[in-house]
Amino acid sequence: MKRVRSLFAVLATVGLVVGSGLAADYDPTAAYLKDLTTLKVGGKDWPQWGGWSGKNNTPEGQNIPIEWDVDAGTNIKWTAKLGSQSYGNPVIANGKIYVGTNNGAGHLKRYPSNVDLGCLLCFDEKTGKFLWQHSSPKLPTGRVHDWPLQGICCSPIVDGERLWFVTSRGEVRCLDTEGFNDGENDGSYTAEPNENKDEADVLWVFDMMAKLGVSQHNMCSCSVTLLGETLLVNTSNGLDESHINLPAPNAPSFIALDRNTGELLWTDKSPGKNILHGQWSSPTVGVFDGQTQVIFAGGDGWVYSFDPAGDGNGNSKLLWKLDGNPKDSKWILGGRGTRNNIIATPVIYDGLVYVSVGQDPEHGEGPGHVWCIDPTKRGDVSSTLAKDAGGKVLETRRLQAVDLEAGEKIEANPNSAVIWHYASVDSNKNGKIEFEETMHRTIGTAAIKNDLLFISDFSGLFHCLDAKKIDESTTNEDGTHPPVVYWKYDMFAAAWGSPLIVDGKVYIGDEDGDIAIFKLSSDPEVAMPNEEPIAEVNVGNAVYSSPVVANDTLYIANKSTLFAISASKE
Repeated sequence: MKRVRSLFAVLATVGLVVGSGLAADYDPTAAYLKDLTTLKVGGKDWPQWGGWSGKNNTPEGQNIPIEWDVDAGTNIKWTAKLGSQSYGNPVIANGKIYVGTNNGAGHLKRYPSNVDLGCLLCFDEKTGKFLWQHSSPKLPTGRVHDWPLQGICCSPIVDGERLWFVTSRGEVRCLDTEGFNDGENDGSYTAEPNENKDEADVLWVFDMMAKLGVSQHNMCSCSVTLLGETLLVNTSNGLDESHINLPAPNAPSFIALDRNTGELLWTDKSPGKNILHGQWSSPTVGVFDGQTQVIFAGGDGWVYSFDPAGDGNGNSKLLWKLDGNPKDSKWILGGRGTRNNIIATPVIYDGLVYVSVGQDPEHGEGPGHVWCIDPTKRGDVSSTLAKDAGGKVLETRRLQAVDLEAGEKIEANPNSAVIWHYASVDSNKNGKIEFEETMHRTIGTAAIKNDLLFISDFSGLFHCLDAKKIDESTTNEDGTHPPVVYWKYDMFAAAWGSPLIVDGKVYIGDEDGDIAIFKLSSDPEVAMPNEEPIAEVNVGNAVYSSPVVANDTLYIANKSTLFAISASKE
């Protein structure tokens, strides 16, 4: 068992009064269940990344196991073979499961396991039986656009007999969930190489590289979402292999398509020439004060909110934007700087938006930030503004927004929508900010319930924060306050995925293959008695995705295997 450092076994006693975190009126699980009724899926399915449009991983589930054994088969309902590297999170809808991976399993005869592909696999929900595969051959341009063995790194969204996803080749594709088992080649696309029942039936294809001039960096990955008849997509536009040049600064970063035809509805290129590396985040949809918003995270480290209807002329309609980095932070090649892009997905909880920043895991560890945002404000709602020596607001820059040595200034933004900003908190009040008191880079998405926010970082820390209460005794450098910090746990391994909150417990996986499980509580003595999780189970190899629950079954994917975990095994 991994140990928690003693610093974290003390409740925060500063700032606003610390509550139990168990009496919140807003129920994100009820919001998820209501959201499911807008799609043709089961009442307790998990039909897209984050489960629903708010992207908060808090499903309905009962009797979810905290103990299982992948070797002995204890509480293992079934297993399914994935590729050799799996990053796509499972999606469960209408009796089927979909997972993005590579071709390491070699499920198709015409594509042996030594053929590198991006694969979207479909399995039977009850038995784990392989049903069909969509195959994306590698792009001829190589690793600059389509990194070897990475496969499909996103999740699809399912509505009835249709699903939509982004391929590793920079395409948005619509598939028939039945494959060719219905005996028909549906849709306008009929160029499938065969109509075998174990292969995908494609309805339409939108090639973002060919039609929009997009040049993704290393891979294309976005877990798309729907709003009515509109499909919302991050294009993944990014740098070339030099990590300096941006081949397509005028290509769009965010687009909206007609879900039925793939027709382009509107585009936005806001990150433009300021893209730092790649763009692999996914959009979120919410309604705030009667205004529907689609929220995108950009590769420039900014968060953007748009009216999903666009401006009516093929362009976006911006509602607000927020800089996720301090103005004096600096981007340096290879992760050596302090400026970050955003890979995590924005999360909605009780009328607020939460987002965290980080970098490609290959860039290593570094400082990170989590933001709580009021989405009802408009315009630039960042905590601070970048100004020149004369007080004029500066245009945004790629590498560094403000050069203090050149006389430029950072000033508080009177239009700030920041509720709180979490970078570090001196919990032990010794006047020093230590490793354990810092939010580090993350590619994980927060999960929030009972006003408790949980998020992992790439340095191995698992953080429990108050989603709403601020610590008024501490002021950040940008003039904002941090949230109340309840406890942290050191996993001693990098976490790539995001937490799951279900059945009064919190689950998080790490690169060592351990799933740590905590009680849903702000009190560390309850959440992790004796300074340890209530359970910790190893699943054989690294977990790069997030645990999910659908229909009272827990699904966890490690690099090569999908596990269906159920106490009943029925």
